[in-house]
Amino acid sequence: MTTTTAPHAPYKQLRRPTTDRMVAGVASGLGRYFAVDPTLVRVIFAVSGLLTGGLALFAYPIMWFLMPEEPASAPAWPHPAGAAPQGPPTPPPAG
Repeated sequence: MTTTTAPHAPYKQLRRPTTDRMVAGVASGLGRYFAVDPTLVRVIFAVSGLLTGGLALFAYPIMWFLMPEEPASAPAWPHPAGAAPQGPPTPPPAG
């Protein structure tokens, strides 16, 4: 009996999710990558933009351009701590 699982990267990947996004998914992707609430990342973007006179807000479009979008087949997030994403369950063998 063999089981197959969907291939996954052995490391975290910084990607923009297709769900849970307000503009482009940059804050949500950063939140997922660093395991913090995306709202906190959005607040940090806003505060840093105010403190730097808007200069820090140039990072957002740059990250939007550089961060790849999450594929549609990506598993739901967040994964349990330490658990790798699993493929769909395989049916038991007939017999």
